[in-house]
Amino acid sequence: MIAQVKSWGNSQGIRLPKDVLDMVDIRVNDFLSVDVVDGNIILRKTVKHRTLEERAAEFDGKIGPYHEYGWDKPVGRERW
Repeated sequence: MIAQVKSWGNSQGIRLPKDVLDMVDIRVNDFLSVDVVDGNIILRKTVKHRTLEERAAEFDGKIGPYHEYGWDKPVGRERW
């Protein structure tokens, strides 16, 4: 496949066919990391960081602690 570099505002861009993006599971608004290795541009899909709420949803909204820890009586000079 050949793609052509085109002007896009003050930058340049290329368009990739949907079939190519489907092969690597890239969708609109996905983030890609861009690396240059030996004069070649390498694009990699990155992992989006999830919010605390998104992470908590995986645990039915329970963030913890799930139980209290029983401490013994103070030893020495500490005060509770």
